[in-house]
Amino acid sequence: MLLNTNEQRMPVDFPPIEDLELRARKVRATCFKLAADGGEGHVSSALSCADILVALYAGWLRVSPETYQDPMRDRFLISKGHGVTALYATLAERGYFDPEEMASYAQPNSMFPNHACRLMTPWVEISTGSLGIGLGMGTGMAYSIKMRGLDRRVVVLMSDGECNEGSVWESAAFACAQKQDQLVAIVDNNNSQAVGRTSDLLGPETTLESKFREFGWSSRAVNGHDFKELTDALNDLPFEEGKPSVIVAKTIGGKGTSFSEGQMFWHYRVPSPEDLENAFRELDAQPLYGCSP
Repeated sequence: MLLNTNEQRMPVDFPPIEDLELRARKVRATCFKLAADGGEGHVSSALSCADILVALYAGWLRVSPETYQDPMRDRFLISKGHGVTALYATLAERGYFDPEEMASYAQPNSMFPNHACRLMTPWVEISTGSLGIGLGMGTGMAYSIKMRGLDRRVVVLMSDGECNEGSVWESAAFACAQKQDQLVAIVDNNNSQAVGRTSDLLGPETTLESKFREFGWSSRAVNGHDFKELTDALNDLPFEEGKPSVIVAKTIGGKGTSFSEGQMFWHYRVPSPEDLENAFRELDAQPLYGCSP
């Protein structure tokens, strides 16, 4: 099934919030299990962006399991590649692949490495590892799409930590100069980096929404765990004609369980069997794979 290039883009009628919240709990449970099975950390980073990904793939992005290679698709780029388990879980929940395939996560030659790999995982747009590259790649894609006169969006999910990189602001300036209003950046603003708080490094007076505005972007801050705010912001895009848009999603690292929320050590911690049991109980959800029928 090919996408219609002339289809008018209308506000999306999202599923009920209760349905989105259930999807997000399943995604978070899956992130915990993937981290435990693969012996990899970055649980905090994955949990903070789960709601954002669920909202994007709930019908707003013009891409599906049937059209992920269609040239007319919307492009979604996960620049914060260390949170990729949340993307894998979201795609599995949406039917892009059999969830049981994720059992090979982070194993040699797996389709699901611990950082997104375009060559291994055909449902992702870019390979990651070096933070700060996603927005530059997104501006290039948006430039090409605009030259061809296509009504397609490029969405880049970034971490607040990678906004320390100069390449982010070079890309932001280019996007403004080219009036890329089909480009959307979403910053997962969980105020945590590998070894500290973003606010401690950038300064408490600096907000990412004001910084992007200084670079000519249209900016909006939302609660990144409130589906009403997230879906309303998505349906309002672009915020201003002729300007790229940024959604600064205020989130909590490790969102979803009492023992992981806001705890810096969950950036690297691998869940124990006890952690998994507690996570599934608090989330009131089971992972998407590895469970008895």
